[in-house]
Amino acid sequence: MDKKDNNIHTIGFYNLENLFDVKDDPNTLDDDFTPDGFKKWSTKRYKRKLYKLAKTISEIGNEATENPPVLIGIAEVENKEVVEDLIGAEPLHGIDFGYVHFDSPDERGIDTALIYRKSNFEVLHSEPIALMIYEKDGRRDTTRDILYVKGKLNKEEVHIFVNHWPSRRSGNEETSYKRIKAAEVLKEFMAKIEITVESPNYIIMGDFNDGPSSESVKALMQSDRLYNPMEKLLSPERGSANYKRSWMLFDQILVSHNFFNYQKGTHSFAHANIFDEDFLTEFKGSYKGTPYRTYAGRKYIGGYSDHFPVYIQLKFND
Repeated sequence: MDKKDNNIHTIGFYNLENLFDVKDDPNTLDDDFTPDGFKKWSTKRYKRKLYKLAKTISEIGNEATENPPVLIGIAEVENKEVVEDLIGAEPLHGIDFGYVHFDSPDERGIDTALIYRKSNFEVLHSEPIALMIYEKDGRRDTTRDILYVKGKLNKEEVHIFVNHWPSRRSGNEETSYKRIKAAEVLKEFMAKIEITVESPNYIIMGDFNDGPSSESVKALMQSDRLYNPMEKLLSPERGSANYKRSWMLFDQILVSHNFFNYQKGTHSFAHANIFDEDFLTEFKGSYKGTPYRTYAGRKYIGGYSDHFPVYIQLKFND
């Protein structure tokens, strides 16, 4: 890959670890992230986190291109105001970023969103895809919607899905069926697109709360339309999140196989990576090398996120 190639376009995904404002929303369980809450969340801490996240986003992929990412999917944002605060924070301020966000039914009030550069991407349509998932006792699990955005990336039509699948909080085995259901919902939506679009360009990103070899992600891959470049990145020494001293790659970006053609006016897959630069890691102690997070339990550490961003790069064929 040529050094600083302006035909290289970076597409990232970043779980921001609880990007909450300091206001109490009476309709969600956000009390921990208020000045009087469990975490003692404050305007100063919020602004510090915004700056750090914005700095990170501005640098993703910059070893290959001079430009900031053209698309970034984000998870764990409280509302559209925090997305606006993020793209208005100093390292991103002045870049022509727009965003797509919908409030989701998640009980904590955390959503997904898509940030995009207006000079490279035009939104044609967007909507939330509801996940109707139920607990074993019949209660609905009010989890995050899947965000769907259809648009034109450098004039080529693409279909983007930003995911934050149900968590493993009550155990992997016990919750696995929820993520398999999310994969099925997504596949059904893709099948509808394929009724009218012959060979859609898919970019499917998110925190799947499952790794590349899990049943849910494999179910998504069964459509045979998709390639998962993240499969090769996970190793015992590397991942996007670390739990109990083990690396996991829950954060992934999948693309359709038609990103491997080289026709003029199209994009070709060039590269995939985990953005795990040293400044994003714990620099000492037993957690050295793992994500430098904002909190460990109730203890404020002042880092970035408990996840590293992941990204792919596409080369525009001009």
